[in-house]
Amino acid sequence: MQADADLETALLGPVLAERSCGGCTACCTVLKVDAPDFKKPAGVPCTHLSARGCSIHAVRPGICRTWFCVWRRVASMPDEARPDRSGLLVSLNFAREPQNCFEGVSINVRLLAGSAAIENGLAAKVLDSVCDQLVPVWFSDGSKKMLMHPDNEVAQHVLSGTPAPEYIEGEVRAWRDLYGLFTPGEQAR
Repeated sequence: MQADADLETALLGPVLAERSCGGCTACCTVLKVDAPDFKKPAGVPCTHLSARGCSIHAVRPGICRTWFCVWRRVASMPDEARPDRSGLLVSLNFAREPQNCFEGVSINVRLLAGSAAIENGLAAKVLDSVCDQLVPVWFSDGSKKMLMHPDNEVAQHVLSGTPAPEYIEGEVRAWRDLYGLFTPGEQAR
């Protein structure tokens, strides 16, 4: 858990003191939790969630004390992007068995049920605020998951190991340098 928290801080920055969860409890329902001291499936409200928030807040599990959504860490995200206001839950995810190099550690932007964030443009603003570094970004609308960063052409070259055209060669090289160990073409080297 401490290693995950340190990686979150390294990739996203520290928790911003000026932002608080307030009445937001989106993570208490949407996310899967698989920590040594607490487990719950995704999409199921935590058993400790009440109409007034966490019923065991003072003694909540360690994961609940140390985990924060990306909105709490990334100042460039709009203030209105708090999950309960925007209908978007943005998190840093760690996949134990990733399908490809872009799933191991990634930012995930989830559209929550009933959200108008696509129609009102907030989803685009949020994606712009997190697609600015060498961290893969995925978007999920509840029915499908799409890689948003890096763009498709760069991702295809990173995953396939094929030579990139000159205009994206530097970007492909940067992604390969960070994630190449996890791509088929790089493992054989």
